[in-house]
Amino acid sequence: MTKLSVNINKIATLRNSRGGDTPNLLQFAKDVQRFGAQGVTIHPRPDERHIRYQDAYDLKPIVYTEYNIEGNPIEKFVDMVLKIKPTQVTLVPDAVDAITSNAGWDTLKHKDFLTEVIKEFKQNDIRTSIFLDPVLEQVEGAKMTGTDRIELYTEAFAHQYGLGDKAAIEPYTACAELANDIGLGVNAGHDLSLDNIQFFKENIPGLLEVSIGHALISESLYLGIENVVNMYLHKLQ
Repeated sequence: MTKLSVNINKIATLRNSRGGDTPNLLQFAKDVQRFGAQGVTIHPRPDERHIRYQDAYDLKPIVYTEYNIEGNPIEKFVDMVLKIKPTQVTLVPDAVDAITSNAGWDTLKHKDFLTEVIKEFKQNDIRTSIFLDPVLEQVEGAKMTGTDRIELYTEAFAHQYGLGDKAAIEPYTACAELANDIGLGVNAGHDLSLDNIQFFKENIPGLLEVSIGHALISESLYLGIENVVNMYLHKLQ
C-alpha cells in the first residue's frame, strides 16, 4: 500500500489568518494520524506565511508516524532539519516569492550542491527526497546526488487528467520505472486529489508515498476530515 502523508500547511494558514491558535495545528496532526494517515508533511517557507519554524519543532513529539519536512535547503532550513531529525526531508527549489511549489530541481545543474546537502542529512540518519519534474534525465541526475528517493511533481498530470487526458500519466510511469531500476524510492505530490489519486497510484509502479494537502483539506470541508483520510487510504490500497 502507498503511504498517505497529510500536508497540514493549510491548517496553519487558517490559524494565522486570525492570529490565534484556532484551528490547533498540533491537535490536527494528532487527529489525522488517529484517523489512519501514515505521515504528516509540513513545508515551512522563509516568510512563515503558514507553517512557522517553531511549528516544526512543536510537531516533533506529536508526529509518531512519518514526519516529512519539505523546503528549499537554505541555511536556516538545513539547521532546523538537523536539529529536529524528521523521518524524511524533501528538498524543493522554492523561489522566495512562490505561492506554492512550481518546479522540480535541475539535478544536473545543481548536482554538487544537492550532493553536499544530502550527504549531511544522510549522515544524520534522515531519509532524503528530491522534488522532481517527470524527466528521465533528471531522475538519472538525482541518482548521482546520493538521494534515497525522488518526489514526482504531479501538477502537470493533475491538470491534464482533469481535462480528460489520461496519457499525461506516461512520463510519470516512465520515471517511476527508471527510478525502480536504479534503486531510487518514488514519492509523489502536488494537486493529487480524490478524483485522480487512484488512477495515479495504479499507473506508478513502486509508489511509496504521496503527500497531499490542499485538495485533502478542501475536500474535508465538505466531507469531513476522518472520512476523507479514509477515502484516500481506500484508494491507495
